[in-house]
Amino acid sequence: MFRSVARSAAGKNLLRRGYATAVPERKVAVLGAAGGIGQPLALLMKLNPLVSQLALYDIANTPGVAADVSHINSRSEVAGYVGEEQLGKALEGCDVVIIPAGVPRKPGMTRDDLFNINAGIVKGLCSAIAKYCPNALVNMISNPVNSTVPIAAEVFKKARTYDERKLFGVTTLDVVRAKTFYAGKAKVNVADVNVPVVGGHAGITILPLFSQATPKANLPEEDIKALTKRTQDGGTEVVEAKAGKGSATLSMAYAGAIFADACLKGLNGVPDVVECSFVQSTVTELPFFASKVRLGKNGVEEVLGLGPLSEYEKEGLESLKPELKSSIEKGIKFANQS
Repeated sequence: MFRSVARSAAGKNLLRRGYATAVPERKVAVLGAAGGIGQPLALLMKLNPLVSQLALYDIANTPGVAADVSHINSRSEVAGYVGEEQLGKALEGCDVVIIPAGVPRKPGMTRDDLFNINAGIVKGLCSAIAKYCPNALVNMISNPVNSTVPIAAEVFKKARTYDERKLFGVTTLDVVRAKTFYAGKAKVNVADVNVPVVGGHAGITILPLFSQATPKANLPEEDIKALTKRTQDGGTEVVEAKAGKGSATLSMAYAGAIFADACLKGLNGVPDVVECSFVQSTVTELPFFASKVRLGKNGVEEVLGLGPLSEYEKEGLESLKPELKSSIEKGIKFANQS
């Protein structure tokens, strides 16, 4: 019963959202697929009817994850790859590459503490992407995103494969949290809520624009400030709740799957696909910035402006810029070290 309902629902959703009867073949790779984010993300991508090939890569334990996920009766064929010698095969022919690889945060650890380890991992993976699938859309989850996206850009520039339209920092979890927290406070159906989140993907660089939230709730300023703080500290909330035994893996996997799905829809020509993402941008004076972007057949079709901001949001915007600028510059400097 579940199978027939799922297939029927998937088919109806594809037609409703403007897909042709024949859905294009799309290969998606998850790099870091055996990790805390990677495993649930692999599961969610296996359930996505837009994926025809799913390549799961990690430095260890990927064959088991791939075997497990491959038994699910959905469209995509699954293959597991382990170790650097198999990375090229995992990447060949990819349309979308999702990178959750890296070490998780632990109590007392900031995203910046992760920098040296995760920056090195990202640099190596992006070098392989430049070689084996230079035209793929790259979805960067590995933290600190404010630095790893600029690292990726520099690696691609050196390889002469950089296309600013095809590199994304996945900030969707900030949007997911903002929607959830807003719906709870405003007493509205979370499924109807939309909240743009701009800036970056760490601490005060995360700026939810609750003044633009829909449906409108006219919450008092103290509630808006509390919601903003909770959205900014959402990752820390989970790390502390797990008492040192993990970070936000499940919700991050969900957010990563949502954004990857949007990228696939854009590639397939579905109109008006808009999500927030950390991309190369001229919205502010900073070279990278998260805002709403329209996705299409080439990745980013249009980087959208910030729209009207409240005074509190204007202050937040100015406050975040120095920290975000520093994180971006740190990434660029790391990438250009020999």
